[in-house]
Amino acid sequence: MKSLTLLLTASLMSASFLSSPAHSQMESAPVATGAEGASSGKPAETQAPNARNQKPAFTGQTRAPQPANMPAIRTDVVADNLPHLWSMEFLPDGRMLVTAKAGAMHIISKDGKPGPAIEGVPGVLSAGQGGLLDVALAPDHAQTGMVFFSFSEARDGGNGTSVASAKLVADGAGGGKLQDLKIIFRQMPSYDGNKHFGSRLVFGPDKELYVTVGERSDPQPRVQAQDLKSGLGKTFRIDVNGKPLPGNPFAGREGARPEIWSYGHRNLQAAALDGQGRLWTVEHGPRGGDELNRPEAGKNYGWPEVTYGIDYSGKPIGKGITAMKETEQPVYFWDPVIAPSGMAYYDGDAIPEWKNSFLVGGLVSQGVVVLHTDGDRVTHEERVPLQARIRDVKVGPDGAVYAVTESRGGASSIIRLTKA
Repeated sequence: MKSLTLLLTASLMSASFLSSPAHSQMESAPVATGAEGASSGKPAETQAPNARNQKPAFTGQTRAPQPANMPAIRTDVVADNLPHLWSMEFLPDGRMLVTAKAGAMHIISKDGKPGPAIEGVPGVLSAGQGGLLDVALAPDHAQTGMVFFSFSEARDGGNGTSVASAKLVADGAGGGKLQDLKIIFRQMPSYDGNKHFGSRLVFGPDKELYVTVGERSDPQPRVQAQDLKSGLGKTFRIDVNGKPLPGNPFAGREGARPEIWSYGHRNLQAAALDGQGRLWTVEHGPRGGDELNRPEAGKNYGWPEVTYGIDYSGKPIGKGITAMKETEQPVYFWDPVIAPSGMAYYDGDAIPEWKNSFLVGGLVSQGVVVLHTDGDRVTHEERVPLQARIRDVKVGPDGAVYAVTESRGGASSIIRLTKA
């Protein structure tokens, strides 16, 4: 992490981090300004696209310019030497609840120390891209202690993404247990694969739960992203018991799954509400074609019939088309990819230049991507290089931005971003 700023705050460091070799390497790195490699007014992305003959449908749909004012960002590691994490959420008392891909859930104390594994977490299929995935607090968590989480579940005939609810009961030792666990929703059909599970969980303003999933990647199942009888490649809208909500667009339609909110998605690993309470998502494309969308009821977002980017083989996806009358255009797309995972809407005051922007974690771009918008269009794209794969992004109660890093098969850290 040679270019990662780590102006370390000693009170936030665990003893294991202070003694680790990685600490001495990261401490001397420069401040991440977000402007490295390109000046304001020019796009942050300077590499050639994979699909060189594809053109955006409208001005500003890709490679938006960097803003004129890009803040210098200070980064502090608040927790290190953690297991391979997938997501995090802030508890009401300021501690962090995290999920580890291998199947454990931990509470991270305010001084960055993980507690023992929480008891009662169900078994997960952690091979490939599977594991214990997203976690979200119930809207009434402060009163009920309820949490919701998604995970890849082994089943007869294969596996799939499932959603569970449980009451989190913390103990005095920094750990706790899950009580009254229920699996409330299963993505169907099952498939015997280990890719593209999604998934993010977002509660809407009326306590509706949006669940994003993937289409399982392989050519055989991925076409089901267009099939309303299938739960692959969809965004779902359910209640806290896993039931479809009456206002869903396909409720009552014969042959369609009533939980579906939108369809034609590839692999959705980023989702957040904007300041108006509307759902936004970012999904993985193939080689190129990562998409920012605002999924609306009943609309088709194209995959795999319509997409930007190309297949990993270098060949076109399907007929290689980027527009079709019956499908929606992405609000914004990337080619080359950022490989999005984790997303937050910034409404804090600690970094005023980011007010009302979306923050997206980049696995391949190795940093946080800041999307400035006007209405429903992206006006500027800013990148904060962290030289680490970013799996999740959250805004803390202090208005700072927190990013979860990962290394393939290795340890994770939690980094705090503030204005330098």
